[in-house]
Amino acid sequence: MKKIERVETGIGGLDKLIQGGLVKGSASLVSGGTGTGKTIFCCQFLKRGLEKGESCLFITFEESVNDILGDAASFGWDLGRHVKSGKLVFEYVDPLEAKTRLGSIDEFVKKTVKEKKIARIAIDSISVFGLYLADHYEFRKDLHKLLETLKGTGATSVLTAEAVNSSTRFTIEEFVADALINLYGLKIGEGNFRSLQVVKMRRTRHAEDVFPFEFTKTGIVVKSKESVFKT
Repeated sequence: MKKIERVETGIGGLDKLIQGGLVKGSASLVSGGTGTGKTIFCCQFLKRGLEKGESCLFITFEESVNDILGDAASFGWDLGRHVKSGKLVFEYVDPLEAKTRLGSIDEFVKKTVKEKKIARIAIDSISVFGLYLADHYEFRKDLHKLLETLKGTGATSVLTAEAVNSSTRFTIEEFVADALINLYGLKIGEGNFRSLQVVKMRRTRHAEDVFPFEFTKTGIVVKSKESVFKT
């Protein structure tokens, strides 16, 4: 049996829960509410690739490029220098143009991956598609097309989606992705309590428990528990 290649996420403590990393060439969905760390997760995932000398692509439908670079800088990550060097490609798409530009986004991804030899892709957030599409069938069709494009490139992709009541906003994204990682946040008084769960991951024996995580000076770190799945 051919050994499954893994891609390190760069998220502290996460890879040991998923047999060493994401399946190479897969498309994983990171779902969570506002403020749970979805964008930081993307930045940290791409940062790890840049550290390994890989070229990366970040497509954002929500925050501006400058805002994302600023968020990354708060953790000491100078992603801007990688943008200047051409190793990190940023593409901002106005949410109101997401539907009309879907075809061009597919072509942009294919062209950029080929020209820049992109190894990792982050897209934040695909929930914006559902806000401007007429029905769930159309949303699922277009989302499936985008995921097929991503996986067809051979790059490893992470996409984010907004969650409402522990499910993605349209309850469709989670069924078409190769993996689903949920980020949870709970605010009690002055404290913020965050946790992570790997709900599914194809071709992977993963931990199924809910694990606490925190934002440290170096990014997201998933805390260990005695119930960690042994690989």
